[in-house]
Amino acid sequence: MSTYGRDREPGGRPGGFGAGGPMGFAMPVEKPKNARGTLMRLLAYFRPSLPLVAVVAAAAILSTVFNVLSPKLLGNITTDLFAGAVAKLRGVPGGGVNFPQILRLLGDLAFLYVFSAAFSWVQQYFMAGVAQRTVFAIRQQVAEKLPRLPVRFFDTHPHGEVLSRFVNDFDNISSTLQQSLTQAITAVVTFIGVVIMMMTISPMLTLVIALTLPLSFVVTKGIATRSQRYFLARQQRLGQLNGHVEEMYTGHLIVKAFGHERRSIEQFEAINGQLYESTWKAQFVTGMIMPLMNVIGNLGYVLVAVIGGVLVARGAMPIGDIQAFIQYARQFTQPITQLSSISNVIQSALASSERVFEILDEPEEVPDPVAAAEAERPDGAVAFVDVSFRYQEAEPLIEHLSVEVPAGAMVAVVGPTGAGKTTLVNLLMRFYDVQQGHISVDGRDVSTLSRHRLRQLFGMVLQDTWLFHGTIRDNIAYGRASATPDEVLAAAEAAHADHFIRTLPDGYDTVLNEEASNISAGQRQLLTIARAFVADPPILILDEATSSVDTRTEQAIQQAMANLMRGRTSFVIAHRLSTIREADLILVMHHGRIIEQGTHEGLLQRGGFYRDLYESQFAGRDEPAATAL
Repeated sequence: MSTYGRDREPGGRPGGFGAGGPMGFAMPVEKPKNARGTLMRLLAYFRPSLPLVAVVAAAAILSTVFNVLSPKLLGNITTDLFAGAVAKLRGVPGGGVNFPQILRLLGDLAFLYVFSAAFSWVQQYFMAGVAQRTVFAIRQQVAEKLPRLPVRFFDTHPHGEVLSRFVNDFDNISSTLQQSLTQAITAVVTFIGVVIMMMTISPMLTLVIALTLPLSFVVTKGIATRSQRYFLARQQRLGQLNGHVEEMYTGHLIVKAFGHERRSIEQFEAINGQLYESTWKAQFVTGMIMPLMNVIGNLGYVLVAVIGGVLVARGAMPIGDIQAFIQYARQFTQPITQLSSISNVIQSALASSERVFEILDEPEEVPDPVAAAEAERPDGAVAFVDVSFRYQEAEPLIEHLSVEVPAGAMVAVVGPTGAGKTTLVNLLMRFYDVQQGHISVDGRDVSTLSRHRLRQLFGMVLQDTWLFHGTIRDNIAYGRASATPDEVLAAAEAAHADHFIRTLPDGYDTVLNEEASNISAGQRQLLTIARAFVADPPILILDEATSSVDTRTEQAIQQAMANLMRGRTSFVIAHRLSTIREADLILVMHHGRIIEQGTHEGLLQRGGFYRDLYESQFAGRDEPAATAL
C-alpha cells in the first residue's frame, strides 16, 4: 500500500511541531548530506532577483535598527520626566516637566515605530515575491524534468515519494525562503544592535548580562541532549501510526472481509500508547526550558536592577538608561533562541532542496534522434533481433531473443509470472532500451524513431485500467486528441460501452472521480477498450483486456476486438489460454526465452510446456504452471 504521507504532518514538516518544538525549542530535523553545496545551488536561483533581495535586506536592517533604537528613546523620555518632576519637588526655579521636549521625543518614538512597521511590511512583501518566483523556477524545472526521466526511475521510486518531493518539499522550501531568511537577518541585526546599545549605556552591566549567556547554553544543550531521543521516538511512532491508519483505511474492505477489525484496533492502541509515552516525555522535558531560561533571565534582571539602582542612587547613570538597559537585556537572548530555531528550519529546507535537486540530477532518457520522414501509416511488421535485456545487472532476464512478426498478425505471448511477457512490451515501446540487439518496425530500428512517433504506432489496453478525473467523453478521447464527438460515440459502440454510458445520469458527460471508483471495474475496462478504438493505431498491445468483464460481454468484446485487430499487428499477453486459440502465432516464454512457438493446435499436438499450461487450466491438473497464471 502507499506510503505517501508517512512520517510527515500536513504542511510537509517532519513530526507534529514543524521544524521546532514547543516554546520555540528546536527539534531534531532531517539534515542535508551536502549542506554547503546545496545552499550554493539554491542561492544561485536568487540571481535574477538580486536587486529585490538587496531591497529586502535593506528593509530588514532599517526595520530592526528603528526597533532597537526605540527603547533608548523611551528611556530618554523617562529620564526627562523624572528629572523635571524631581526639580519641581525640590523647588528649583524653572523646574518641572518640559512637555514640548517630551512631545518631541514622543513624536520621534512614533516615527521609529511607524517606519519600523513600514519597512517590516516592505521586506515581507518583496520577500514573498522573491521566494515564490524562486520556487516557481525550481518547480518548473522539475516539472519539465519528469517527462524526460526514463521509466526505470518511476519503477524504482515509489509514487508517494515522488509526490512528496514535488509537494511537501516544495512547500518546505517556499515557507523557509519566505519567512526564515528575513528572520535570520532580523535576528542577527537585533543581536548586534542590542549589544551595541547596551555597551553605549554601560559596559559593566553588559558584562553582567554576558556572564549569564554560557549558563543558557549549558541548560539548552543539556535539555536538547535528553529530549532528542524522545523526539526521535515520537517521530518514529507517529510514522508507524500514520502508516497503520492509512493501510487500514485503504484496505478496509479486506480487513472487514477477514474479520481483523479487533486486531486492527489492538495494533492502533499499542502504537498510540507508545506515541503517547514518547510525546509526553518529549514535551515535558522541552517544557522545562522556558522556566529555566526565565530563571536565568530573571537572575540577570535582578543583577541589572540591583547594580543599576546603585548607579542611579550615586548619580552615575540616568534612570531612563536603566529602563532602556532592562528592555535590551530582555531582548538579548531572543535573537539567539530565534537563530537556533531558524538554523533547524534552514537545515530542513536544505534537506528538502537536496531531495528536489536529486530529481534534477537524475540521468535522462537517451535523446531522440532527428528522425527522417516516415510513412503516415506503417504496415506493422515487427522483428526482435538477438535482443538481450536485464533490469538488474546480476539478474539475466531476456537473452538473445529473436522473433519475426509479420504485418497484420495476431501474436499471443504466454508463460508463467516473471517469464518476460510484459518486458517485451516495455522494450517494444522503448520504455526501456535493449542492451544488445535491436527491435525494428517495418525494417526500421525503433531506436532511430522519436519516442513520441514510435508510441503513436501503438494502442494499449492493459489489465490495470487507468482513467483520470474528468468526463467519460474526455477519457475516451484521450486516445486521440483530435477525435470528434461522432468518433468517440462510434468507439464506445464498438467497445460495447455505449449502453452502460447512456444509463448513467449524465451519459457521456458523467464525471469520473480520481480513482474512477464511481463505475465498476468492468465498465472501466470497457472505457479503456473504447479509448484504444478511437486511437486507431496500426499496432495493438492487449494485456488480458477482458479480464474484468462478464462472460457474455467478454464474447461480444472479443468479436469487437477481432474487428479492431483485422489488418493490424496485435500483441496479446494472455493468462486465459481460451482467448488466444485463433492467434496466428503463440510465443511461449520461460525465463526470458521463447521455448516454444506456433499455433494453438500445433503447440497442443507437440505436447510440451504450452500443453501443460493449457491442461492445467481446463483439465484441472495440479501442476506448478497452473499457479503462475
